[in-house]
This record gives sequence, structure tokens and C-alpha cells, in this order.
Amino acid sequence: MRRSILLLLLVLSSTFAHAAIPPEQSSITTRQPVVRIDDVARFYAVYDKAEGKPSAAALQAGYLDAGSPGLQQFVTARISSAQKLADAIAKSPQDFRDARRCVPMLPAARDQLRQVFSALTKLDPQATFPPVTIVIGRNNTGGTTTSNGVTIGLEVICRSNWLTPDITQRLVHLIAHEYVHVQQPAAQVAPPANATVLFASLVEGGAEFIGELTSGEVLNVHLKRWTQDKACRVERDFQTHAMDTDMSHWLYNGPGTPEAPGDLGYWVGYRIARAYYTHASDKPRAIQDILNVNNDNAASFLERSGWRADEDCAAASAQSRRE
Repeated sequence: MRRSILLLLLVLSSTFAHAAIPPEQSSITTRQPVVRIDDVARFYAVYDKAEGKPSAAALQAGYLDAGSPGLQQFVTARISSAQKLADAIAKSPQDFRDARRCVPMLPAARDQLRQVFSALTKLDPQATFPPVTIVIGRNNTGGTTTSNGVTIGLEVICRSNWLTPDITQRLVHLIAHEYVHVQQPAAQVAPPANATVLFASLVEGGAEFIGELTSGEVLNVHLKRWTQDKACRVERDFQTHAMDTDMSHWLYNGPGTPEAPGDLGYWVGYRIARAYYTHASDKPRAIQDILNVNNDNAASFLERSGWRADEDCAAASAQSRRE
């Protein structure tokens, strides 16, 4: 076991060294951010030495203290302390054991992300490229995104089986989505007190749409399946509640089930953003409009998008009659 961990550390260190382009070089020439995966290897070195039951002291010394800047920020934002991390491992040991299966996919995901970032540069020449860091957190979030970068909690993403089953693609689509949030001014600040369902759905749906353009698929691909035969009802319901300020039925309410999907604001927001882009004659301008949606211009964006629930319902009805 110790030998396998040493080999894993060597592999991840080698791949990290290949990926770690200095920020100044990244922004000027390649437009590729640093993608760090070495924190994960450090975690499992500590984890294995303790036979899956690491103490807070061991986690602090061997994992957190030696961690990347992204991990240090994640400690403040989500992990809180080595003791809370140790408690999370003890509470849900299977999740941390299962996350091991995702580790071998990290280098391949990192390599595919180079194409994603290249595509984003073409779509948005103004894009910024802070680092991406993949870590093991305390099982309470799939990650955080700020203007300083994207940090992914691997143990959560690895168990998010409602997303695409291919772990490499799951990571790629997730990071593509989150990297769009890096470019959205509205995603960098707390939403206003009067934030509407429409506004929040356009922020998330815009990340879904541009993430699809850069990676080939949306993050929440399960919603494509789960909304089949329900699209008309969902869209009409959304249109009725678009200007509400209670988002609990549309966003951040969990994946739900195929019978009662959650996070449907992502799906409807994606369809509105896609319609906006499809109808736009100036595609580069449309990308900037999607990225710069805010609570004040969301209603105007919807009107200009050409998206109408009734039109989609009529199309679905016509399709049903043909079948």
C-alpha cells in the first residue's frame, strides 16, 4: 500500500509539474491556468498511513499545512479546521474511500481542460485564468469559485452519480461550468436582496451554455433526461415564477429525482441563454451579454432572447402528434 501511494505521488507530482505554468506566462502566452492536483495525493498519503482514520494533527501537518494556496483558501471557506475534516472522515468513511476511484482520472481531466480553456479564450478574449485546484474537503461542497480561482472538492463530485457517469468527463464539465462563473461579474458578489429566480437562473444557465460550448456538454446533463415529457409544464411554471425572489423551488435545492428534479433553474436558464445566442446576429456580443447578465437587465435579456414557454409547448405538442 505504501509503495502504491509513493507511485501515485510521483505520477501526480510529474503531471502537476507539467501543468503548473507560471501565472504570468499563462496569461500572456498560452492562456492556460495552473491546474493543481497534488493536494489529493498528499491527502491520501496521510489517509493511508493512518489506515483511513487520520487524526486532526496528522491532517494538519501532512495535508493542510503543506497544501496549495487553493487548499488554504478552501480551509477558510469550507473545511474550517483539521478537526472538522477528521470528524467528517469518521462520520462518512465510505465517501472518502470511494473518492479514491476518481484519483486516477485527474491527469486525463487536466489534459482535456486545456482544450476547454483554449475554447473559452476564443469565445471570450477578455477571459481571466486564475488557478484550478482539486482537493479533498470535508464532504460539504463540490467546490467554490471566486475571481481568485476554482477549487473542487473531489469527494463530493466523485459521489455525485446523477451527473455523467464518466468521472473524467464529469470533472471536465464541472470545471468548464465553474470557470464561466469566474468570468461573470454577478457571480463574484453576493446577490442583491431582491434577486429574482430569473436572474439567478440566467447566471447558472449561462454557465451551463458557455460550459457546453467549451467542453461539449452541460454539467447537469441529467436534467436533459429528467425533463423529457415535462418541458412544457416546467417552462410554463418557470415563466409564472420568473420574477419571484424565493428561489427554493428552482435553485440550490439538490438534484432531486427523475420524478421530481431539483435545480430546474439551471435547465431553464440554459434554454434561455441558448435561445439568446441562437437568435443573435453578433455571436461575440451575445457571449458578453450572457456573461454580464445581472438582476437589473435579466428581464430585458429574457425578452430579447426569443425564448417563450408557449412556443416550446407548441413545438412539443406538434412533435407528440407526429409520433
